[in-house]
Amino acid sequence: MKFDSQRPIYLQLLEDFKIKISTGEWKAGEKIDSVRNLAKIYEVNPNTVQKALAELERDGFCESKRTAGRFVTEDTKLISKLENKTFEKIADDFIQGAKNLNLEKDEALEQLRKYWE
Repeated sequence: MKFDSQRPIYLQLLEDFKIKISTGEWKAGEKIDSVRNLAKIYEVNPNTVQKALAELERDGFCESKRTAGRFVTEDTKLISKLENKTFEKIADDFIQGAKNLNLEKDEALEQLRKYWE
């Protein structure tokens, strides 16, 4: 993962973790990798990963189980809301990009449809 130097790394990790949950890469009820392993994967300090996971837990997307580690929430309604929020972010980015290119809505949607196929 390439990090944006203008934003705190833990927030970027938090966003990535939420994407993993919303896309199903991290499934409901599944054990999340250890802080140490995630730090190695993302090539960041374990304290940074810990901070991101603490925020993820505070937001209700994971829970700690003593001696067993952290697990993705099994609250499917919460995960569904996260999926919708993730889609809205992607849609906002698409719309803003189309506007930056001075594309009209119909033209942007037509190009998206063609690209999709």
